[in-house]
Amino acid sequence: MPTPDDSSPRPPEGDWLGTKYLRFTREGPFAVVTLDRPHARNAMTAAMYFGIRYAVTRVNSDPGLAGLLITGTGDVFAPGGDLGGGGDDNWMPFGSALSMDVTPFDTLRKSAKPVVCAVNGLCQGGGLQIAMCSDVAVVSDRATFRVPELYRGIADTYYSQMLARIIGPVRTRDLMFTGRTLTADEAVQWGMVARVVPHDQLMDAAREVLAQCCRTAPGARRTVKASLDNYLGLYDRIGMEASIESAEAVEGFRAFAERRSPNWVHPELRVDGRL
Repeated sequence: MPTPDDSSPRPPEGDWLGTKYLRFTREGPFAVVTLDRPHARNAMTAAMYFGIRYAVTRVNSDPGLAGLLITGTGDVFAPGGDLGGGGDDNWMPFGSALSMDVTPFDTLRKSAKPVVCAVNGLCQGGGLQIAMCSDVAVVSDRATFRVPELYRGIADTYYSQMLARIIGPVRTRDLMFTGRTLTADEAVQWGMVARVVPHDQLMDAAREVLAQCCRTAPGARRTVKASLDNYLGLYDRIGMEASIESAEAVEGFRAFAERRSPNWVHPELRVDGRL
């Protein structure tokens, strides 16, 4: 069976998730997926997005596993996709990687078995979406949260739909239009994540939360989860996909890679470095 050191392209097999940047380990009844790409601050390649989706389906199909825990390495949980297109397993253009047939968000929302995120640090973009689509997000007191998509030229209707339901439209506008960074305490107060714990207690706390979730009746839990999912609703997929393919998104990605303000920013409002 392929090992995590084998970077040659191939479909996932068993506990191998198709990329050396994701680690799948077993801890008794739990599977733990760790984002482990420290040289790129855990920026997610297409294979990493797909690997998390595959991990959810892998856990759901394994009678020996009760639930899934997702976490990151170092001081980063996940910053979202690798806009620079780097990574030796980035096997498709990044825009295509945002397609819902690859990203794990909907798969997380409908997972039959509980999924808990242990957010160990910086969490934004697709990383924050993973945390919000899981059943419970337990966060370190060092974690920070941000939604920078509009600075990249992306009309992320998944965020605008989901955040408005979770934290309300007023705070959603504040978060998305300003790109502000929230602390862990603010994220909990706003209702974006479930609970905050001291950093050195994060993994133990997340395992305990996952154990509690796994003790609930699976059939009844799925019914409640379906009810909550209906409340969150469906985002504008057509509009978001059109935005990802737009000239604004191309310029947003280019500006990010070149560490500058996009050309749509008024000259007097441009800043040094990327937004």
